[in-house]
Amino acid sequence: MSVSMVPQTATIRKVSRETADCFTWTLEHAAPFTPGQFNMLYDFGMGEVAISISGDPFRADRTIHTIRAVGSVTQHLRQLKRGAVIGVRGPYGSGWPVDAARGQDLLIVAGGLGLAPLRPVIYHLLRRRKDFGRCTLLYGTRTPSDILYRRELETWRSRLDFDVAITVDRGQDDWRGHVGVVPSLLKNVAVDATKTVALLCGPEVMMRFTIRELQRCGVPDDRIYLSMERNMKCGVGFCGHCQYSRSFVCKDGPIYRYDRIRDIFWVKEL
Repeated sequence: MSVSMVPQTATIRKVSRETADCFTWTLEHAAPFTPGQFNMLYDFGMGEVAISISGDPFRADRTIHTIRAVGSVTQHLRQLKRGAVIGVRGPYGSGWPVDAARGQDLLIVAGGLGLAPLRPVIYHLLRRRKDFGRCTLLYGTRTPSDILYRRELETWRSRLDFDVAITVDRGQDDWRGHVGVVPSLLKNVAVDATKTVALLCGPEVMMRFTIRELQRCGVPDDRIYLSMERNMKCGVGFCGHCQYSRSFVCKDGPIYRYDRIRDIFWVKEL
């Protein structure tokens, strides 16, 4: 991994609105990456933010990021239009175990914006579908209007070799789908604990309850992987903002095997 702190310039080639506060950029920026890694996006004159790469790892000619406008930098990023130039550093961090999971069942559990860091995994498994056993996506958001990648989700749901289930915390008048928290979807999944690898990304409370459900199904802790993106400022372990006990999320994560952080994962406000 390069430790250069000098960003490369990248041009925004496409801007897509996902939800009221989320948007997706397609950048003219070629940089191979592993599903699960992130980039530091630099808004000249405003600052940097760490954003997961959410594009296709087999498309090295472009870089895609889905961003939620929640802070001063990301609010300003939302105002940038096609043709604007930004700075990019990366990719940084560890990736999802897509190679180690070959021959196994993949259970992907995402909450809210957590689908973005997992989308490259989905692209990977669909391109290499014969390398995996049963593949399942469980995805949940607060309301139907918060659902990301609607068209892709419908395409994925139409496949016979990929099971997709979607839930919302609060349904609306025209919602005919499942209502409930994401872990409740596991009750409808036949989990083979001996060959399932689970990949989780979303709010920590969602991941906590999902882990409990996976353990109830008999899935070993060393087959559960979490994305612990939090407080990343520099991307290379210099600033210390993302220190997580003895590790730094930007260097040792953001993907962690659950059994390796089990003791600290349940410590509140760590």
